[in-house]
Amino acid sequence: MDETKKPLRVPPQFGTYAEKHGIFDLYKRVIENIVIDKPEEPIQYIIDYLKRENDDVPQICILGPPAAGKRTISREVCKRLRVVHITPEALIGDDVNPVAKQARNFVKSGESIPVEVWVSLVKNRIKSHDCIKKGWLLEGFPQTRDQAQAIQAEGISPKHCVVLEAPDTVLIERVAGKRVDPQTGDVYHTTFDWPSNAEIESRLVVPEGITEESMVNSLVEYHRHTADVLRCFPKVTKNINADQPKADILALVLTFLNSTPRTAAPHTPRIVLLGPTGAGKSVQASLIANKYNIVNLSCGALIKEAIADETKIGEAIKPYVERGMMVPDNLVMKVLSDRLSRLDAVSRGWVMHGFPRTREQAESLKDANLDPNRVFFLDIPNDSVMERLVLRRTDPVTGERYHFLYNPPRTNEVKSRLHQHPKDEEEAVKKRLIEYHAYTEEIADFYETAMRINADQDPHTVFEFIESMIVNPLAKKHGED
Repeated sequence: MDETKKPLRVPPQFGTYAEKHGIFDLYKRVIENIVIDKPEEPIQYIIDYLKRENDDVPQICILGPPAAGKRTISREVCKRLRVVHITPEALIGDDVNPVAKQARNFVKSGESIPVEVWVSLVKNRIKSHDCIKKGWLLEGFPQTRDQAQAIQAEGISPKHCVVLEAPDTVLIERVAGKRVDPQTGDVYHTTFDWPSNAEIESRLVVPEGITEESMVNSLVEYHRHTADVLRCFPKVTKNINADQPKADILALVLTFLNSTPRTAAPHTPRIVLLGPTGAGKSVQASLIANKYNIVNLSCGALIKEAIADETKIGEAIKPYVERGMMVPDNLVMKVLSDRLSRLDAVSRGWVMHGFPRTREQAESLKDANLDPNRVFFLDIPNDSVMERLVLRRTDPVTGERYHFLYNPPRTNEVKSRLHQHPKDEEEAVKKRLIEYHAYTEEIADFYETAMRINADQDPHTVFEFIESMIVNPLAKKHGED
């Protein structure tokens, strides 16, 4: 390319590749770990770090008062996400670690385990190979602000902190019926969760030291510290009501754990709006482009612009447009590639509508490294489309647009001179709907992460839904089979 075009053309593949592989966040994690671990050989440390199969593993804390269901939910989460389950009891009961023996001595003598001992136990466990490879879930810890700050000072900080909440009266009632299987450690309840297996039922025992008085004291202790603990994890904490069925609690917890927190990584929106004619794609594209200062691209408008400018591609496209034929995909892709490679589209992002219409076109976008990072289907019933388009009219004198239902002409004089665009005639609309529905399923199969929105409502309501999905990171799919 010549010197005059250099500042205007930036390969869009750079940003696409960096975002797809999380390059910015990878650098961030590497630097964080170097600062925390302070290796003597930083270069070798980076090489070893990058050789890990997965360096972005779950790191979870599940907190809550006694009898909130931490153990039950933690086990289910570990089963789903395949992470290592760490409990305070397991840390103290480690027969190999000499620090654990020291902790048991404190317990036997009736003393509180010092913060530095807890930190040593947690750090030693989390730095083990299985936790590094699979991730970890720390249940019921930290319990105080000092403990939380101490593990943070060692570079241990959860990516997600779940707090299970329930009224104290409910928790006291739960404790009264609590039973434990001494063989497996599973927790049951005489009212809410009694085992169906007679063998398990026969070996259930009442937990030691569980009385209403001790429960009240434990709740007082928990409430004294919990607010200070949560101040240490303000951006990663989610409070969940534990006074509901276990399945509902688990669903809420997993939804939160699959969410991705916002990062400082540069994000360039690359949005595609799909939907039938009359779904409001151009309206939504305009709203998005105006608010976020990104480039609004209409495939049809780009083709008309190429023809009007009499470019080489425009000259090749012109015969197809004049005969009312479909423009070949390779010519359309040349027009799009040229526009999407310009500096404004690469640096600010873009929202596109009118393309792709088939799976082949979607694959062409991907092959050119121009695939979007957000895809929305604007769903609307055919009857609503017919109502929106067939009743539209234009005043040839003033250029104003009217609609017989939503914006009728105010005088009979205006009404008498209104014209209907040929594209808004009933047969033309039906033809476009048939063409759209012929390909919509295969495009939906290609864009598996596409989000569907009901477009049969006020445009600004639709925009709010789209906007919420643009500004928040896409959820991760942890633990899927």
